[in-house]
Amino acid sequence: MLAQVITLSESQREEDIVLANQIITELLPQTGKSVRIGITGVPGVGKSTFIDAFGKHLTEQSKKVAVLAVDPSSTKTKGSILGDKTRMENLSKDSNAFIRPSATGTTLGGVADRTHETILLCEAAGFDVIIVETVGVGQSETAVRNMVDFFLLLMLAGAGDELQGIKKGIMEMADAVVITKADGENKKMADQARANYQHALHLLNTSATGWVPKVTTSSALENRGVAEVWTLIEAYLEMTRASGYFESNRKEQDLIWFKDSLQNQLRKQLAQSEKIRNSIARFETQIENRQMLPSAAAQKIIEEFLKVSS
Repeated sequence: MLAQVITLSESQREEDIVLANQIITELLPQTGKSVRIGITGVPGVGKSTFIDAFGKHLTEQSKKVAVLAVDPSSTKTKGSILGDKTRMENLSKDSNAFIRPSATGTTLGGVADRTHETILLCEAAGFDVIIVETVGVGQSETAVRNMVDFFLLLMLAGAGDELQGIKKGIMEMADAVVITKADGENKKMADQARANYQHALHLLNTSATGWVPKVTTSSALENRGVAEVWTLIEAYLEMTRASGYFESNRKEQDLIWFKDSLQNQLRKQLAQSEKIRNSIARFETQIENRQMLPSAAAQKIIEEFLKVSS
């Protein structure tokens, strides 16, 4: 049933969107009780393998875990492989786990079009921990920060990033950094990378929470360092709940969601008007011929849209 209603919420059909919004609105009193964790990292860092081990650690503590794994959509075919579930072999068999692969669709920032709604549906279904695994495309993974309580960045040892100062945009958003694949010959390099990243984090501005981001190492294959990550998250939650930041941050995230949704709806309305589409095509020609300033053309489109709407 949960999978079906998530599919309904992801539909682009107008009647499905209306029905999904009605369902989620009815369920709102049952939401907000989970811990939301965002996990990101470059391709090949081992996100799915780490989540498989991390999720099993949580279910062994009698927690219900939902994993929202986001795969990139093709700009040509609009399709997506959605293969993350196959890489979480142990967790996918766990009765206390739910894994939902979704395509990014038109959304940037490493998340899918309706990830917000899917989080609420999983919370209403009684899941204690919601893990959002982003597409892993580098520094653009910003949208997920605005929908989770804790943002975990996975990094590889020896990738050279620790010498850059480091990928400041995404590092500033991370509440913790985990150096993955810290086993075998990689263990020594992982320990060195941990020291380098911890030093680099001290160069960044202190977060609004007062929390100092931690760096740790992990080997999902050997199941080492996984429990320590959850201990870090629990310490963060205790601190932010005591200070009131946890609740205020969620309220701010809802307002950001509202503003983002408003922009998306306006773009959708513009695209649905045949008159506006014709005007856009006309202005595009004028812009290409250097007859009109792009910003001036955009203003004209808004003026026309307001006339059509009224």
